Amino acid sequence: MSELLKPGQVVQSQSGQPCRVEKLLGSGGQGEAYKVNWAGGSYALKWYYPESATPDQRAILEKLLGGGLYRQPSAAFLWPLDIACSPGVPGFGYIMRLREPRFKSLLDLMTNRIDPTFRTLATVGLALADSFYLLHMQGLCYRDISFGNAFFDPKTGEILICDNDNVAENRSGKGGILGTPDFMAPEIVRGDAPPSRETDWFSLAVLLFYIFCISHPLKGRKVLSIRSWDSPAREKMFGTEPVFIFDRNNLSNEAVDKSEDPLMEAGHWARVYWRIFPEFLRRAFTKAFTDGIRDPEHGRVPEGVWRDVLSSLRDSIYYCPFCSTDGTENFYDADAVKASGGEPANCWKCKRELRLPFRIRIGNAIVMLTHQGKLYAHHLDNARTKDYDFTRPAAEVVRHPTDPNIWGLKNCTSDKWVATTPDGKVKDVEPGRSVPLATNTKVNFGKVEGEIRY
Repeated sequence: MSELLKPGQVVQSQSGQPCRVEKLLGSGGQGEAYKVNWAGGSYALKWYYPESATPDQRAILEKLLGGGLYRQPSAAFLWPLDIACSPGVPGFGYIMRLREPRFKSLLDLMTNRIDPTFRTLATVGLALADSFYLLHMQGLCYRDISFGNAFFDPKTGEILICDNDNVAENRSGKGGILGTPDFMAPEIVRGDAPPSRETDWFSLAVLLFYIFCISHPLKGRKVLSIRSWDSPAREKMFGTEPVFIFDRNNLSNEAVDKSEDPLMEAGHWARVYWRIFPEFLRRAFTKAFTDGIRDPEHGRVPEGVWRDVLSSLRDSIYYCPFCSTDGTENFYDADAVKASGGEPANCWKCKRELRLPFRIRIGNAIVMLTHQGKLYAHHLDNARTKDYDFTRPAAEVVRHPTDPNIWGLKNCTSDKWVATTPDGKVKDVEPGRSVPLATNTKVNFGKVEGEIRY
């Protein structure tokens, strides 16, 4: 048990509410986390080690509690709720919401302790990008995007972001923390720049690459020649000579198959997953780790672009009916379809020829209308700030109540749609009613129009 706080010990919160320690939850680089009873409920308390309980850290907490510029961007952030201290204990801590057991660490994904679907992972990536977009819109930067600070529900893709006590104004350089090794942008590794929105973009891209490829984007062939993975080796790999493992113009650090790398430290899993995903995702990662390394200010992929990419990834999922009871998830890749002259794709797992389901084009978005197909508010709204709420579908694919061979798109909103059939007939689609899935049918949703294709 920790020497900082003991079960049953009471510390005082800044608001005057007593905070009773129940048990130690874990420890990290800056302090220890406890489950506590505060304000009549269960919460978490992070208590700093003496060397981390600095005046600058206290000032950051005061700002985070003050609202305004430092207000909580969304419910995904476990934002500080109060500061706690005790006359008999050095330092201080802060109180935040308690993370529910259903939320798992991204390290659980890396170590194969959980096996979420691609749809869940796309939802996680989209939620992370959207959350950091909202944070950056306030003129703030996170400074420490990494495995340890993000958790997700493997069933729903809902996320939580913790350790928000490192948040500061963009390029402020205050607070001391520079990030987590392996996630820091090259210019921070070299000591050339302070944490900023642009360095957050790089760290976010690294985290997303880990989520989808279970690998580090800069750990390829060069790793095999490193005898000691010490600070100079890290600085060379991630700071002075970073090379993307799928850089087509520089193969010096290419991803290596396990036949050359039995420990699978140099990109084996990245090679496996890279072939599964559509070209638009590969293109985004390539830009992030080529242009984004050479030109941090203009070459990186902002989280607003990641939102579009990962929303498209989620929308592109359809299922192989041959190799799995639930159907192996595949991705519709318009670039591959065009390159093949319209030839059907093969399932990445069983290699059998797939047949594309109905799909709907809304603006530049293409959504696969599978048996699990749904449209949401962000599909039907042109606004830049979108509502990525996957708990309330605006439309869903349903079977005809009397003919199971007929499928339709059900209106789950409170607004009327207008559908135009392939033969030019116009009809209203009232809330609760459906428009049959038929190629070339157009649906006016109000703010946008979609066309069903097959």
